[in-house]
Amino acid sequence: MANLVVRQLDEAVVRALKRRAAENQRSAEAEHRAILQEALMQPTRKPFARVLAEMPNAGDDTDFARDDTASVEDVFS
Repeated sequence: MANLVVRQLDEAVVRALKRRAAENQRSAEAEHRAILQEALMQPTRKPFARVLAEMPNAGDDTDFARDDTASVEDVFS
């Protein structure tokens, strides 16, 4: 494993990191690793199933029923 040194951090950032680490019951170093892992190693795209699950309820299925008897001319005229 590699080592990473981060210099010249604002004191407010360091305090926030330590506070978050304490909330998660881990060291600041472990919290730093978790933050980097979460930010950099997660997929950038949501799975399709998750997108579908997050869609709001837009009405009854019958509202979107398909009319197979209509022709293209009927639909667009």
